[in-house]
Amino acid sequence: MDQALTLKRMIANQERGFKSSPLRVISVTSGKGGVGKTNVVANLAFALTLLNRRVLVFDADVALGNIDVMLGLTPIFNLHHVINGELKLSDILMTGPGGMMILPASSGIQELTELSISQKITLLNEMDMLDYSFDIMLIDTAAGISNNVMYFNTAAQDIIIVVSPEPTSITDAYALMKILNLKYGEREFKLLVNMVRDEMEAREVYCRLSKAADKFLNISIDYIGYIINDPTVNKSIMQQRPVVEVFPASEAARCFISIAKSICEWPANTYVKGNIQFLWKRLMSQSDWNKI
Repeated sequence: MDQALTLKRMIANQERGFKSSPLRVISVTSGKGGVGKTNVVANLAFALTLLNRRVLVFDADVALGNIDVMLGLTPIFNLHHVINGELKLSDILMTGPGGMMILPASSGIQELTELSISQKITLLNEMDMLDYSFDIMLIDTAAGISNNVMYFNTAAQDIIIVVSPEPTSITDAYALMKILNLKYGEREFKLLVNMVRDEMEAREVYCRLSKAADKFLNISIDYIGYIINDPTVNKSIMQQRPVVEVFPASEAARCFISIAKSICEWPANTYVKGNIQFLWKRLMSQSDWNKI
């Protein structure tokens, strides 16, 4: 059924063409591990497919990827084969739940923890040659402040910071935004607060980060929502399926759907950032099209 759905979408994509719909490249990142970032990506991707968006998930934790494990998939090939020049990105594409497309990363390849300039160029070129039309690309970065994390965040149009109420998570999220701002010129961030008791707790986390940023950094943080700390999330993880799929009536699922809807309503970006960006040719053509 997933393959049939994907084929129908590909046919529709060919009829519509790239210019008929805006493209959104969104990185999902965090200052520390353990905040549920990859689970957020998996569920947002599935929720977006329910809203009839064509979604590509790029597992950018290139050395320790696990989006495929999260979704119960077993890729034969992965990003390591592409970076080595053995395959094209189109060769490793997988169909996931809801018809989302996935670019799986490798796991346990130490030399990929710091991509070289030539490897980054290979990825940029391969991404621009990817012959598949989609509306939203979600980049699941590694946690932390490594060069890889910085590279994938600056290559996106929008940056979603995933944070939990844990003090170390808040501190590390601030550190990540600080480095992206001071060293890479990023000034706009979107905040998603995960694993909270209620909306009040999420708002408190946002206020703490926002006040610190206003005082010490020249950035803006846009609060986009929260995910409730729901036991069905762990149950769905054990089943290797999105909670939005297996427990659609759960509180967490409703949170994911709400955030996915807000993403669909974000105003279109009509500019290309000055730094390197994935799919910049399509972003540029989209920008030119919006001027017509």
